Amino acid sequence: MASYFASLSLADLAGRLPGSAAQGLIWGVMALGVYITFRLLDVADLSVDGTFSTGAAVTVMLILAGCNPWLAMLVAFLAGLAAGCVTGLLHTRLGIPAILAGILTQYGLYSINLVIMKMRANQAVSVDRYALAVTGRNIPLSIVIGLAVVIVVLLIMYWFFGTEIGSALRATGCNAEMSKAQGINVSTMKVLGLALSNGLVALSGGLFAQFSGFADVNSGRGSIVIGLAAVIIGEVIGEAILGKKLNFLGRLAFVVVGAIIYYIVYTIVLWLKVDSNLMKLFTAIIVAIFLAVPYLRGQKKSSFSKAAKNSGEVK
Repeated sequence: MASYFASLSLADLAGRLPGSAAQGLIWGVMALGVYITFRLLDVADLSVDGTFSTGAAVTVMLILAGCNPWLAMLVAFLAGLAAGCVTGLLHTRLGIPAILAGILTQYGLYSINLVIMKMRANQAVSVDRYALAVTGRNIPLSIVIGLAVVIVVLLIMYWFFGTEIGSALRATGCNAEMSKAQGINVSTMKVLGLALSNGLVALSGGLFAQFSGFADVNSGRGSIVIGLAAVIIGEVIGEAILGKKLNFLGRLAFVVVGAIIYYIVYTIVLWLKVDSNLMKLFTAIIVAIFLAVPYLRGQKKSSFSKAAKNSGEVK
């Protein structure tokens, strides 16, 4: 035991944390996309595992073709929009349940991503040859750029969801039947929400591909779980700190904070020399715990629970 603790270096951990923060910001963009479907639309969208890889593939292949990295990420965002529209149309026009529509899109995107990458499972892009927007070799600059991207995305989302269309989208997620009664085209709002969500996920994939230096056809596997972890962690922490003062912009910001915290914790666990093969189990446990916290807190505060408890004490 003594030798184990002696092998742990605080300097090593401190050196890893900035990289974790940079990755947390990149994945925070993806988590914002997941937030749109999971919280605003109340839809379980599994297509994000595919669109993350699509964003990475499109970005890398365009950069290799001589395209500007920022323009490449814009195209990746549009590709994500298209993939989200496919999921939305499968769900709304063909009557396929949302979760199955997402699985179908994700499944199809695997082949599409291979075609984009010229039938190769991965494609590398070197910062030595291309002026990438972010890179793992320059963590401070990547943090600054990642933070700038996050702030821009947050402000655009805050503005959009305050518009008439954005409000209609949020209303659709809250109560579809009431929204329909108010004249809102619920199907259109669902397609729009799924498109925006997957667009942000693809944008995140493009950033991550540049940061890591390659695009891989399997890079998006498990993205939905990481996104959910970021959303839940951010919400729990935000409500614990601000309580009822937590507004919509604050919720969006804490989603990004949740992604950063997730990656910092992830780094600490790896620093503790936990087998990397166990990290998916670790992620599943973390998500399950944070998903259960709001429910257990509500049960504790429930008047029915208190009444039952008091009734038991009287007996």
